[in-house]
Amino acid sequence: MTDYIIPLLLLGVSLFALSKKVNFYDVMLSGAADGLKVLLSIVPALILLLTAVHMLQASGAMSALAKLCAPLFDKIGIPPETAPLIFVRPISGSAALAVGAELMKTHGVDSTIGRTAAIMLGSTETTFYTISVYFGAAKIRRTKYAVPAALFADFMGFFMASLTAKLFF
Repeated sequence: MTDYIIPLLLLGVSLFALSKKVNFYDVMLSGAADGLKVLLSIVPALILLLTAVHMLQASGAMSALAKLCAPLFDKIGIPPETAPLIFVRPISGSAALAVGAELMKTHGVDSTIGRTAAIMLGSTETTFYTISVYFGAAKIRRTKYAVPAALFADFMGFFMASLTAKLFF
């Protein structure tokens, strides 16, 4: 059934547009052109963000920061092994998935660390990516309050993921 949803949706919208005597093709082209304008406005921020992520990972700074903060995470109940995931997740979703997969490969998917990593991936956001995309599309340049609030929400997601894995598994 899911293979037919998009074609049926396009057919339904096309038939509705025909019944209202709207040039559906021109409207679709106009929407695509607007989408390209938005894409062009956010690409520079995405390139900068992805470059910074790869530089931090390649330089070893991300690993060093994770090792430095691991004792703190242990004291507040977050498995120290998940520290790299905690630092990468707000920046890059694909890097976080790679870190999460490595944690599960090393410790096992049914381990506390594997389950905690899985819950962390599902309960947190790629904050900086999201802010760069959505704020860039809306042409919002001042993120003074949004970034700390989003990072606090991410931290609470990490903490609650750890707590959930301990309580329910």
